[in-house]
Amino acid sequence: MGRGTDRTTRHGRRRRRAALAVLTAAVLGVAGCDAAGGDSPAPSGSASKRAKTAPAWDTSPESVAAVGDSITRGFDACAVLSDCPEVSWATGGSAEVDSLAVRLLGKADAAEHSWNYAVTGARMADLTAQVTRAAKREPQLVAVMAGANDACRATTSAMTPVADFRAQFEEAMATLREKLPKAQVYVSSIPDLKRLWSQGRTNPLGKQVWKLGICPSMLGDADSLDSAATLRRNTVRDRVKDYNEVLREVCAKDRRCRTDDGAVHAYRFGTDQLSHWDWFHPSVDGQARLAEIAYRAVTAKSP
Repeated sequence: MGRGTDRTTRHGRRRRRAALAVLTAAVLGVAGCDAAGGDSPAPSGSASKRAKTAPAWDTSPESVAAVGDSITRGFDACAVLSDCPEVSWATGGSAEVDSLAVRLLGKADAAEHSWNYAVTGARMADLTAQVTRAAKREPQLVAVMAGANDACRATTSAMTPVADFRAQFEEAMATLREKLPKAQVYVSSIPDLKRLWSQGRTNPLGKQVWKLGICPSMLGDADSLDSAATLRRNTVRDRVKDYNEVLREVCAKDRRCRTDDGAVHAYRFGTDQLSHWDWFHPSVDGQARLAEIAYRAVTAKSP
């Protein structure tokens, strides 16, 4: 009776150990599936790399919203001291410009599915509010050109500090991403304001309009070439370069954002590309050049 009891006990123990082994294997198997499949990232290997891959850039978005300042409003392109959104590089319907929206969507669809929320005089601090309004349309692409007015102040000391500019752009991007998690963003660089001064200063009419208060930090006392005026203009030029670096760095942190890689800043605006009212803002032809640059950037294949 003792030996039979021992055998029974041993068999019971073996059955329990076997059952425990099966249960353990099953639990580990389920845990393994959860770790490497479903919505959870794999701990290592190619699956992990795929999880971190940026989403493919869509070169054919079906709607466009524009935010920014007077350039995106077509200011002074059609009449003196007036907006002319019809010729905006981003959303205008003018055949002479062939805007970004028209190139992407076609003229008919652009009229229905593109919106311009830029405001003449706006600075980077105003971008979050513009983005908030634009988000209500749920655009697939948001086109941004902002920052020139942060440098175009009454004096160089009144220009937006670079740290503030960065914080304001980060806030706008965070708001955009919160409200439009899947929208793509195109960010234009800021034009070379000193280049615009050097071109426009040859025109007497333009210099008279400049005296009305257009970008005084750069355009004030337009004919002066003394050391103080040169230092002032170079200070503005350098601040714009700093702003452009901020735009590039902040955009690079967002997987659905791309810049023009400095193309607008590098573009050599001539007198044909400048408004014949103020010889500083882009003319209709200048707006068309901006549209070309934007279209090339938005439709470029991902590397």
